Amino acid sequence: MIHQPIGNKLQPAHLARAAMVYLRQSSLSQVKHNVESQRLQYALAQRAKDLGFHRVEVIDCDLGVSAAVGSQRPGFKQLLAAVAMGDVGIVFSRELSRLSRTDKDWCHLMEICQLFDTLIGDEETIYDPSNFDDQLVLGIKGTLSVAELNVLKLRMQRGKEAKAARGEFYCMIAPGYVRDGKELVKDPNRRVQEAIALVFAKFLELGSVRQTYRWFLDNHIEVPTNKSVAGISTIAWQLPAQTFIPSILHHPLYAGAYAYGRRSVEKVFHDGVIRKRQRAIQSPEQIKVLIKDHHEGYISWDTYTRVQAMIEDNGTNFEADAATLAARGGAGLLAGVLRCGRCGHKLQVRYWGRQGTTPRYLCGGDYSGSGRYCIGFGGKSVDRSVADAVCSMLAPQGIRASLQALEQINTQHSSHLQALQRQLQQAEYEAQRAFAQYDQVDPNNRLVAETLEARWNEKLQKVTALNQTLLAAQTEQRALTDEERSSLLALGERFAQVWQHPQCDMTLKKRLVRTLINEVIVDIDEAHQQIKLIVHWQGGDHTQLTVPRPLPAGKSHKTAEEDCELIVKMAPRYTDSEIAMVLSKHGRKTGKGHRWTKGGVGIIRRKLKIKPAPPKTDDDLLNMVQAREYSGVSDSTLLRLIEHKLLPANQVVPYAPYEIKKSDLDSEPVAGIIRTLKKTGKLILAGDPLGQQQTLLA
Repeated sequence: MIHQPIGNKLQPAHLARAAMVYLRQSSLSQVKHNVESQRLQYALAQRAKDLGFHRVEVIDCDLGVSAAVGSQRPGFKQLLAAVAMGDVGIVFSRELSRLSRTDKDWCHLMEICQLFDTLIGDEETIYDPSNFDDQLVLGIKGTLSVAELNVLKLRMQRGKEAKAARGEFYCMIAPGYVRDGKELVKDPNRRVQEAIALVFAKFLELGSVRQTYRWFLDNHIEVPTNKSVAGISTIAWQLPAQTFIPSILHHPLYAGAYAYGRRSVEKVFHDGVIRKRQRAIQSPEQIKVLIKDHHEGYISWDTYTRVQAMIEDNGTNFEADAATLAARGGAGLLAGVLRCGRCGHKLQVRYWGRQGTTPRYLCGGDYSGSGRYCIGFGGKSVDRSVADAVCSMLAPQGIRASLQALEQINTQHSSHLQALQRQLQQAEYEAQRAFAQYDQVDPNNRLVAETLEARWNEKLQKVTALNQTLLAAQTEQRALTDEERSSLLALGERFAQVWQHPQCDMTLKKRLVRTLINEVIVDIDEAHQQIKLIVHWQGGDHTQLTVPRPLPAGKSHKTAEEDCELIVKMAPRYTDSEIAMVLSKHGRKTGKGHRWTKGGVGIIRRKLKIKPAPPKTDDDLLNMVQAREYSGVSDSTLLRLIEHKLLPANQVVPYAPYEIKKSDLDSEPVAGIIRTLKKTGKLILAGDPLGQQQTLLA
């Protein structure tokens, strides 16, 4: 090789220092296959020795690292540090593009080399960065190096986009598909197909990404994932990662559509370094290339659109609008369904009460801007009214729903069993393969035989575990008896009772409500203290409902004044139970509309600050029971005496217990009438025609 003369550029001061030979290749593939390029770069060490350098150091830790990443290259950093120490006389690189592909790194290297009088050399020429002519040549070569990289990138990008426009460009094919020539077809492995189909089936059944993910984990159902082994993509089976389910549900590939550019790339400046990062997945309308009906899909495009809408409606806990949240187990049945009839905003649900389970609906209005809430009310009565409307709407479909429930029970068990059976088949195949490998090895070669035997035992243990799991699932999947089938059908006839049952899942109720109802417009009639609802059903019909508004604490459930007066009169002399009995006989109700009880009377009595009745100390005063026991006659006899005004008796209020004195029972004429009755069996009252009747006693 003929080199240009170095003239007076290479001085003894340079030769007294070290020569640094910098090696770089852009990728690991080049390191592996472009061996000749490495040989030529390593040969620069000999050229340095031929020029008279006694110390020659080779920096080759950047083999497989692109120069486009800038100062992230460890070898380049080592080179800069060595030059900055003033111990380097010359930097050798076979091509100057090996040193840098960015203007920043190139200028940095030139500046340091000028400062510490370090030369730069390639396979042909030696350059002095302090010399104007060499500086100009180095600048031109550096610019060409950067431009060359940009041209290569642009050329490759244009090629990818042209190929993607035809639907033929793939970085890595998602699980469930393989390439057959230029066409994309479903993976021939039936287990892979069934696993992908099961993801969509369970999501459409459960309606939540998280619940779908939990179902796969709880039932130990494995899913196919891509795994690269020696540069070859293969399928690995494992329990789903948290990102697996949403990646399958969001991908248009499974709807038979080819998609390119779903996640755009942006450059960000972080920790002093420019980095690339992917943005969020874009909607189908924003994707660069979208070719529908490109290949056979696992679901239709309409189903894919429905799935995306369900995911978007579920939202997250950080969404401001409660309507975007998924149906959860809170007690507020209409959470996310109510819309304010005044300002048009969705109502939020808050939970109050001792246990934090009592729903209250609020329209935020301009509260966040230091204003006021628009409307607010307790949710129990509104939920109950809308639930009754839903039950009346669904009641005619109850029998049909019961039949579908029977079919769904069988379908759920079948999908679970089918997935376990596929896992067992795969495990049995792997166990047989491990045995074949173990059987072929020389028994005397214990180093290999022991390893293969351990693998075989591991596969057998997995087969045993899957057999046990499958057996447990088959045992659980017993056929429904005629009695159970009849019970399910009977539930369809009593849909309202099923809805109101404590074990009826609240999440299921909310999903039913959101399936049937588009939204409910709500407003409050302040004059009549009523909540007015307009239910917009999904089919386009409307239903108007009116519900009494629960009043605020202190104003709601006010006890009637008549009831308070009665309690005031009776409390000093009668127990709470006796007062409650009298109120009930009068047909009175509490402020909440319930029947009076001992506890209810006690609450009102304490509010009125009335002490409970003291124990009776007047032995002369008897009630009806005590008077009956004292006189030895029946209640009807005593009542007859009271009606004829022969026996004095007092009542604080009508239906209150009678108060009878002992002295009145012992005085005439009452005492004589009682003696005659006991002696003759006849109740003889003055002017009483019944006194002439024959005695009933012998």
